[in-house]
Amino acid sequence: MTKAPKGIFVPLITPFHEDETIDFEGYKEVIDFQVESGVHGLLVGGTTGEYHVMSLEERKRLIKAGCEYAAGRVPVMAGVGCPTSEETIELANFAAEYGATWGLVLPPYYHQTSDEGILEFYKEIAAKSNVGIVIYNYPPATNVCLSPEMIYELSQEENIVSVKESADFGHLTEVLAITKDVENFTVFTGEEPFIVPTLAIGGEGAFGILVNLLPKEIVKLYELTVEKNDVKAASELNKKLSGIYGLVEAEGNPYPGPVKAGLDLIGRKGGIVRKPLTQPTYEMKAKLKEELEKLGYNVNTEVTSS
Repeated sequence: MTKAPKGIFVPLITPFHEDETIDFEGYKEVIDFQVESGVHGLLVGGTTGEYHVMSLEERKRLIKAGCEYAAGRVPVMAGVGCPTSEETIELANFAAEYGATWGLVLPPYYHQTSDEGILEFYKEIAAKSNVGIVIYNYPPATNVCLSPEMIYELSQEENIVSVKESADFGHLTEVLAITKDVENFTVFTGEEPFIVPTLAIGGEGAFGILVNLLPKEIVKLYELTVEKNDVKAASELNKKLSGIYGLVEAEGNPYPGPVKAGLDLIGRKGGIVRKPLTQPTYEMKAKLKEELEKLGYNVNTEVTSS
């Protein structure tokens, strides 16, 4: 049985060269920065990693590289969701072959199916995959919301070990309540503003696109809330970070452009996003620079309009 994940997981960005090919040397730098900053796990090839603008072969290369670069220092979760269960199982088992512990799976969403169809989809994947399966409930992107009751039913499957909740906070609290007595099943939030409240009421982990940019600060939120039981201090830190939280969505749905720009500003590997995603605006970069300086970062890089 695969043990359920816990802690702060970073949904890794994927650095690209100017011709939009994957920068694997840069990817190793990205992973080293995260591991050295204390994150508890890596998510390779998720939405933040721009898997949706990659071929299946590129996704495999990215997963393989991510597992090799992690080198056992922290566990790896791979984004393995595909339109069909067969493709998902293939990618999940590829990830397992190279050392991933879990696979993150979205529900079918383009041609939407019934609740029964969703349940069968996840159960087949769980039964045939060599990684623990993490449900990804992301209604803003998929227009499919898995009910708390459905998530509870799926949590009874031996190889379904967690859920990443990116619905509203009320939904997350219902999922926590209904699954609280399920052994080896954890509830994660996928939204930065919900990290402290989720951990404070029994959630056991979080993802956040901003972990790429602020890993130490967000790991600190976890340590204060979970390890030190100091919700007051965690809330104070959360307020300091709140200015930068909103910038992720300021130019549309959360996407890696602003975070990549922020990493460039602090001298880390960020770079461009792949088409059809668009690059962050000059105004976004200026706001990021301002917020990073408020947090004490020495931003020497000049903000440009390119």
